[in-house]
Amino acid sequence: MELRCAWVTKDPEYIEYHDKQWGRPVYDARELFAKLCLDGQQAGLSWITILKRTASYYRAYADFDPVLIARFDEQDVERLMQDTGIIRNRLKVQSIIRNARAYLALEAEGVDFADYLWGFVGGAPMVNQRQGNGDIPATSKESDAMSKALKKLGFNFVGSTICYAFMQAVGMVNDHLVSCPCHVECQHSPH
Repeated sequence: MELRCAWVTKDPEYIEYHDKQWGRPVYDARELFAKLCLDGQQAGLSWITILKRTASYYRAYADFDPVLIARFDEQDVERLMQDTGIIRNRLKVQSIIRNARAYLALEAEGVDFADYLWGFVGGAPMVNQRQGNGDIPATSKESDAMSKALKKLGFNFVGSTICYAFMQAVGMVNDHLVSCPCHVECQHSPH
């Protein structure tokens, strides 16, 4: 895959992430919740920093089970602040707990999180025809709308840039360069 997207480094973990995960449509509500939280942890950092800590995040946050995370209290926050496997920023630590509670509130209203999020792109991946990294925006009208809606529901670390990166990662937006073999592969991912 010599022609993969230009942002991918030579790091084997990054290559694996690009080739097997990034841009492939995700329709599972809990997996989307985890990915949204992880993208929020990226704020101000490079994605590789979070990617290399993903297993630690799953361990620290009860496999991203919103029911369990929503019960976390101040003692849990203090425990997480000592966990060297995650980013120890108090606002970021608290954001995942806050997001779990917002997720459960939405679910309690009978709204499926996956359907809700996919609604911002009409339920199907938006396939772009990106020629180079310079063609890829940091935000879109869809990510602006998603960010505004999620904030209103009580989620945080969900600015438009984070939402756009999330949309790319979970295949709501196919921003693989057209020269990248994954561009075509991601168009044919099963739902």
